[in-house]
Amino acid sequence: NLMRYMLEIVRYTEDYKGIWNELVDRSRNGTFLFFRDYMDYHSDRYNDCSYLFLKKGRAEALIPGNVLNNIFISHQGLTYGGMVSSFKILTTDMIKMFTLLIDELRNAGIQEVVYKPVPLIYHRIPAQEDIYALFLRKAEKIGCHISSAIFQKDKLDFAESRKCGIRKSQRNKVQIFESTDFSTFHEILKKNLIDKFNLKPVHSLSEIIFLNSLFPENIKLYVAEHQGLIIAGTILYVMHDVIHVQYISSTEFGKQIGALDLLFYKLINEDYQHIPVFDFGYSTEKLGTYLNENLIFQKEGFGGRGIVYELYKYSIEQ
Repeated sequence: NLMRYMLEIVRYTEDYKGIWNELVDRSRNGTFLFFRDYMDYHSDRYNDCSYLFLKKGRAEALIPGNVLNNIFISHQGLTYGGMVSSFKILTTDMIKMFTLLIDELRNAGIQEVVYKPVPLIYHRIPAQEDIYALFLRKAEKIGCHISSAIFQKDKLDFAESRKCGIRKSQRNKVQIFESTDFSTFHEILKKNLIDKFNLKPVHSLSEIIFLNSLFPENIKLYVAEHQGLIIAGTILYVMHDVIHVQYISSTEFGKQIGALDLLFYKLINEDYQHIPVFDFGYSTEKLGTYLNENLIFQKEGFGGRGIVYELYKYSIEQ
């Protein structure tokens, strides 16, 4: 049977959940965000349109996606999406997979693809064949966020302004530990976002608690406490080779005494120094055109330096 040796594309349905998750697990650039339980917690908000690619009859690649107004996006509910593939996928396979996907989307009346590749720091081994395939499709780069990351094997010293915060926190006997008090942290976060940007956190409190219950090893809260009160905290996404900072927030008092400086000093140099990359996430908005200079100043003060999270788009000729 010739088909067994060729690449095929299959639209994802619930029946493929086990196969999908198993592939994410053994992929070279997948993270727990691609597990269906993570993707599907907000499935009511998105019209899912994900695909699996079979090579010789076995799932070797996938692309999470959703459709909005004749546009295929990879994926709106995720910071990054794009092709997630096994160690078996080669450059020629990737080019062919793009062709299969385009044929499939064209038949469904889709006119445009918005593609968010998995940033390099999440690759266990190199996996940028998709960027090459995008170039061949004359894709246009429409977004470029700048994140700040630390490579543990060559980390920089904290800036003097951050060290000063550490000393203040130590003088004030601030305690740092892992916590399950998501509601107190969420209140601090909510107040900060509303006061500063008139925004709400991406995740509601109930969503964070639900996701933490599904992925207790991957989603962790660390707090800074002063005289029994939580004054600052961070929610981390803990992955195979990367610690990703999902949320950072502090009360006014926490800011005055540098609580986050001590918190991150401990996380970077003690709790997670065995994980190769510590990623603070991006400090940009509006597809990267707006840089929040105060935010990136703080992250670069911890020794973070630039990693990009990109967005591309290309059109499908009907």
